[in-house]
Amino acid sequence: MSHLVFLFIISMLINLSQGVRMPYMTTDPKDIAGKSFDYIIVGGGTAGCSLAATLSEKYSVLVIERGGSPYGDPLVEQRKNFGYSLLNTDEYSSVAQSFTSLDGIENYRGRVLGGSSAINGGFYSRASDEFVKQAGWDKDLVQDSYKWVESKVVFKPELTQWQSVVQFGFLEAGFYPYNGYSLEHTQGTKIGGSIYDQCGKRHTSADLLGFGKPNCTTVLLNATVESIIFGGNKTRAVGVRFMKSDGSSSKSYKAHVEKHRGEVILTAGALGSPQILLLSGIGPEKHLRDFDIPVVVDLKQVGRKMSDNPGISLLVDRFSQNRTLEPPQVAAIAEGFKFILESEVLPTNITTTRISIAAKIAFPKSKGRLKLNSTDSRENPSVKFNYLENKEDLDACQEMVLHLQHVARSETVTFFLGTQSQDKLVAGDEELKSFCKENVRTYYHYHGGCVVGSVVDEDYKVNGVKRLRVVDGSTFEESPGTNPMATVLMLGRYQGIKILKEREAEEEQQQKFLSPQGSPQPQP
Repeated sequence: MSHLVFLFIISMLINLSQGVRMPYMTTDPKDIAGKSFDYIIVGGGTAGCSLAATLSEKYSVLVIERGGSPYGDPLVEQRKNFGYSLLNTDEYSSVAQSFTSLDGIENYRGRVLGGSSAINGGFYSRASDEFVKQAGWDKDLVQDSYKWVESKVVFKPELTQWQSVVQFGFLEAGFYPYNGYSLEHTQGTKIGGSIYDQCGKRHTSADLLGFGKPNCTTVLLNATVESIIFGGNKTRAVGVRFMKSDGSSSKSYKAHVEKHRGEVILTAGALGSPQILLLSGIGPEKHLRDFDIPVVVDLKQVGRKMSDNPGISLLVDRFSQNRTLEPPQVAAIAEGFKFILESEVLPTNITTTRISIAAKIAFPKSKGRLKLNSTDSRENPSVKFNYLENKEDLDACQEMVLHLQHVARSETVTFFLGTQSQDKLVAGDEELKSFCKENVRTYYHYHGGCVVGSVVDEDYKVNGVKRLRVVDGSTFEESPGTNPMATVLMLGRYQGIKILKEREAEEEQQQKFLSPQGSPQPQP
């Protein structure tokens, strides 16, 4: 029995003991090749799993995930190993896949069932009311969708010692009011939700698959989608081509969607979804022809409006130590939601740690672009975010560094760390500018590439073709809340319900059309 199969059986037994039935999972592409489903979801990540669980309530769903299972992996599941997955990456199989943007900044993306919810800090916080309003979403359905997610994978954390300390540091630095435990995005200092439970076990979006209909869901692991298959004179999506992710074979397989109303839905994230569209012939014509990709739709905005919130991290302990690793549990939210601050105890290697207090610019003006590097979908695309290119971002960064310094030299933080408070760590406009340019980093909340209004419409349908949608963070023009995880989890549920209602309405309309004229209708 293989190690993967053994871990999967153990996880199934645990889920069954908790009254949760997980769907059928396989790593053999031959099990899927040639079959048809009502919906094919490309990417079993943060949005993909909640979407799949919802659609499976009435229809057959195939989830294709390029990574493996998170179950039984201590780097994913255990809080005490937080951050180690980012130190343990490889080309084809690691749960975190590293990439370096053309800006020269290292970054990561999830490559495992559960996506980035399997490798992040697990901090859960909703989007602001203003974000929901600007998105044009149904407020009541948004609330219901958040609550559905929260009832299954979100927990109130018990603050660790350092998180209690930095909480007071935020307040000393002026991040008022104190909002206690809250899932809402409001100004001040608060304790957020967590996808780590009280025993320190992480609950990724993959857990949500167990709350759909498992007999209607199939999950193919370790398989990478190469491109979308189009029919009807290339006007509608009819299936996908995929191959094994491990590089052992380039053999291609196909799966199809149900002929009349089946859909392909991309939930592969801000790098994966625009990359798959480009590889499928949807994107700027000139760029596609550079790679000899036949053009299906000349959609110039695919890969555009890429954005990553610029971050600055201050290491507040003087030297490496061996502390217990801690994901963030507390957030400071500046006036106007302009900056978000959090703190973590991160591993620098297998034995040493550093304490980071970090902040991000919530609404960066600088935008970048994603392009193909090759026609191999297993390789990372090329992306440039143009951090701090816009003067407003550079000015904001200077202000943000001053906020970080106020927290770092607060009495609570300095007393706990045993360090002397300094009047000025970085001072003067020029010094602050240089510090920002030299130390800007990712906050891991990159988004864009398939933005609503330019690549997809308000129903997340790709412009120019039928039966194809994108439902993930690539559709965002700004990152919601303190971080996007809660809203991306919600979005999968929200869009799933909307699709079910849309299809129900279509079927009712068809039934009326097919009914003989004048025939009696059944009474309610």
